[in-house]
Amino acid sequence: MTNSVQARGWISRMRLRETCAVLTLAVGVATQSAQAQTYTILHSFTGGADGWAPRAGLVLEAKGNLYGTAAGGGSGAGTVFKVNAYRKLTVLHTFTGQVDGASPYGGLIRDSYGNFYGTTVGGGAYGYGTVFKLTKSGEESILYSFSGGAGGGWPYAGLVMDADEDSLYGTTNIGGALGFGTVFEVNPTKPRSEDTQHLE
Repeated sequence: MTNSVQARGWISRMRLRETCAVLTLAVGVATQSAQAQTYTILHSFTGGADGWAPRAGLVLEAKGNLYGTAAGGGSGAGTVFKVNAYRKLTVLHTFTGQVDGASPYGGLIRDSYGNFYGTTVGGGAYGYGTVFKLTKSGEESILYSFSGGAGGGWPYAGLVMDADEDSLYGTTNIGGALGFGTVFEVNPTKPRSEDTQHLE
């Protein structure tokens, strides 16, 4: 009988300790929730010249400027934009939907010269998308136009660049030997030293 009473007392003490531990955890979580993070809108897209449907992530540079793409808007085929440290949005490039590309679904990457690289799902010479380069001033050049055949087409994702900045890599949604997409490499032309300065 005594053992039974002692066991019940021991179990009660264990439950009390467990309850205190749970309460301590709950108080800790509540304290963290009370210190909620701030959420600030830097820009609300209008669906007009500034673009709409920014589907990809952003590139942040040391000066605090943010760079990204909007899949639509502009002239109807998407934009590349910059949001500066003062929350002002500037459109760097408006896609026409023609040879320069259309619908940049993927994000941008940036080389050490400050140039940006990305993909468009549509447009280009054959209508199946592009790999493009954009200078800091907004001048665009097409590095590759997808044909939709063996070379692939519709590159929805962004790009990655090797450490030497000699190659860009990405994927296409269709095309290739069996029509189910490709992994590709494009070799961008490095900027000449007289055109731009290397970033520190």
